[in-house]
Amino acid sequence: MRPRPYDRRPGQTLAFLPEPDIDILAETLVAFANSDGGTIVIGVDEDGKMTGAVYADEVEAALRAAGRQCRPPVEARWHQAAAKDDLAFAIVVARSPELHSLADGRVLVRAGTENRPLSGDQIRQLAATKSTGEFEAEIAPGAQREDLDDEIVTEFLEKWQERQHREWKRSIDDLLKQVGALDDAGHPTIAGVLLFARHPQAFLPQSGLTFVKFVGTEPRGESGQPGYGRREEISGHLARIIQRTWEVVGEEMRVGAVVKGLEREEKTEYPVSAVREALVNAVAHRDYRLGGRRIEVRMFTDRLEIVSPGGLPGFITVDNIVEEHFSRNPRLVAGLYQWGYIEELGLGVDLMIEEMVRAGHQPPDFRDTPYSFTVTLKNRREREPAPAWTRTMNERQAKALAYVQETGRITNREYRDLCPDVSSETLRLDLVDLVEQGVLLKIGAKKGTYYIFK
Repeated sequence: MRPRPYDRRPGQTLAFLPEPDIDILAETLVAFANSDGGTIVIGVDEDGKMTGAVYADEVEAALRAAGRQCRPPVEARWHQAAAKDDLAFAIVVARSPELHSLADGRVLVRAGTENRPLSGDQIRQLAATKSTGEFEAEIAPGAQREDLDDEIVTEFLEKWQERQHREWKRSIDDLLKQVGALDDAGHPTIAGVLLFARHPQAFLPQSGLTFVKFVGTEPRGESGQPGYGRREEISGHLARIIQRTWEVVGEEMRVGAVVKGLEREEKTEYPVSAVREALVNAVAHRDYRLGGRRIEVRMFTDRLEIVSPGGLPGFITVDNIVEEHFSRNPRLVAGLYQWGYIEELGLGVDLMIEEMVRAGHQPPDFRDTPYSFTVTLKNRREREPAPAWTRTMNERQAKALAYVQETGRITNREYRDLCPDVSSETLRLDLVDLVEQGVLLKIGAKKGTYYIFK
């Protein structure tokens, strides 16, 4: 077996091409430029194995030809990604402030492992978002290089090296420039201040977080008057805000227990992963241009609300939030990924839904306005928690398992009704995969077949 040049799988910011296919390369260049940027590795198959059949002159010629299909041209740089006997080449594409299309007029974005074309309304929404510029890349007014905390930067460097599985051999400031924390002249950017400054709120007062716990289901105190049981103003760099807020929420969450056999298992009021993802998403994706308002975490007896200033970015809506991905702050998202707060780009909402349904709760409620986005987690269990399943499932399979959890079984026809726009063969293979994973059990044969939890 040939070695893998990358431990990561293809996804939101990584694509593998076994050979330099010009059309696919052009589509991926446009999709990455319109989304969060990314890396295209040529000479690697979908399993991450090097094909050993690609050469530098082929890559260079394909990149030039693909670039001629992009309107306007996409800025990209390429380098050799593996040496010795086999060659692979990495093409690095930055997120672009411009809207890019192909010569045939299609505008594509990256959605997981796919390059997805946008509709007319989505193109207009994306164009309007890009025209506002990227606030996180601007120089932070009044900030100097010495305002960044060297201890925090050193910790980030260690996390970066762990993630990348390689040592950073250049200066620390070169790394800060690469991740967008410093501009080319060495001035801290908004992203740099938020990720690494000792006191980010001195430059961006709105970048903190407010936690409030109420004693009932309404924003009132014990006497029925406006009030709260606990209030915390949480500040610091973004990693600290996430960590401290999680500690506070953990202190206030009710914890129960069930006994299975001889084992005692603790059950938190809300699934830990769902709360964590909602919190990280709020910190990573809020609109930091909006002054005068911080992220708010409101804890009631029946629900947890996480309110992020700024509506949904780009072409994202409540209806397509599961399928689509677009970051308002790609540098902050990439930084938090390196810290380890984001496990896989683009999967936060999917994980929230999966964990809530798995624990027997309602799915999260999403509410979008022009100036805020709210995620509400409700703590009332509607049914017993579902059996554990792997996170390698797709959204269709998650729907199928939620249906089985609610009704006790599912047939092929019922699955087609849940996913009417998907071919019968694809849905059949979805169910076969869940059976092979040991999640579902197939009962009956032919038209009498149905599936239950194993």
